[in-house]
Amino acid sequence: MLQIPDFLANAGWVTCSYFEQVQSNMNYYWAKDEVLGKLDVKMTTAYLAVSEMARKRNLYMRDAAYIIAVDRVARACHDRGWV
Repeated sequence: MLQIPDFLANAGWVTCSYFEQVQSNMNYYWAKDEVLGKLDVKMTTAYLAVSEMARKRNLYMRDAAYIIAVDRVARACHDRGWV
C-alpha cells in the first residue's frame, strides 16, 4: 500500500499560500486554472522526487520526504553562508 507522507500531502495549501503571496507582492493575478496548473507541477515534481528517493534507498516515503526536506534546508543555510 502506498502512503503519501503527511507533510507532502499537506504541502498543497502551503504552496497555494505562497502563490497568493507572490501575486500580492508583484501585483499579479493568476486565473484559477493557472494556479492549479502551477500547483500540479510543484506537487507532481515533489512526489516524484520523494518516490524516487524512497525506491532508490529502500526507504519509507515519509523518511525519503524528510531527508529531502532537511537536505534542502541545509543547502539553503550553506548557500546563505550561515554554516
